[in-house]
Amino acid sequence: MPAVDPAPRDYGDELAVVTVTYSPGETLDAFLDSLKGATDRVLRVVLADNGSTDGAPERAAERAGVDLLRIGENVGYGTAANRGVAELGPEVGWVVVANPDLVWGEGSIDALLAAARRWPRAGALGPLIRQPDGFVYPSARLLPSLGRGAGHAVASRVWPGNPWTRQYRQSDEVVAERPAGWLSGSCLLLRRTAFDSVNGFDPRYFMYFEDVDLGDRLQRAGWLNVYVPTAEVVHTGGHSTTRADVSARMLAEHHRSAYRYLADRHRGVCWAPLRAALGLGLRVRAAAAVRRAAR
Repeated sequence: MPAVDPAPRDYGDELAVVTVTYSPGETLDAFLDSLKGATDRVLRVVLADNGSTDGAPERAAERAGVDLLRIGENVGYGTAANRGVAELGPEVGWVVVANPDLVWGEGSIDALLAAARRWPRAGALGPLIRQPDGFVYPSARLLPSLGRGAGHAVASRVWPGNPWTRQYRQSDEVVAERPAGWLSGSCLLLRRTAFDSVNGFDPRYFMYFEDVDLGDRLQRAGWLNVYVPTAEVVHTGGHSTTRADVSARMLAEHHRSAYRYLADRHRGVCWAPLRAALGLGLRVRAAAAVRRAAR
């Protein structure tokens, strides 16, 4: 895991948005158009581009206040987000890291900033996330444990309402502002001092679980992850991760990241048998998921 930075830096109070793009298509236009109503603040937007080929980031960069950071290859979500944040000057103390396939609710970023003032130890704040059909996505969850994780992994497909999944997703919690174990990385307001204190996203995660890992490390460093349902966004769906040529890789990557997260937290010789069992079980589950997706 990344080392903790012992010397926090002083930042100003300006706000910037970093979004990681990978051939985002028309979703990026909707993201930028709706962003105008999300806050009264003047924004700088950084597109951390992982090698798009559709021209959408280049077109978006013609807008005022939008900068294109060409990474040139797909380095993964967390690494690209880190590079985007590194482009920002010391005047920027608040950073929104978000997927480019979001539509922002009116005043949503201002609502997150208002909550940050109520929670001075909040390192990350996340909004209520709706799917296009209006369903509220469970974006504020408990951190995975071996018991919850195993129950969720084994039973979630055949028994969606099982107690392990419901507990992990906090399905029975009242929709209210509260601390959470971790928040969906599809939309986060980050206190830059907190983000720096844990050296950002762990670059070993190509995709998936980088947000779970960040939430855990922020908590260990004394920060809070705060769910703010008065701020709303709509997640229209991952344009770049639903194509047939990447779906199998993403399924495999999800399980690889799950193993990395759990193995990192169960180190040492005494946990070696557990790590071996986890690795085998997750490889079997990944192979089954890939076969189902190919049907």
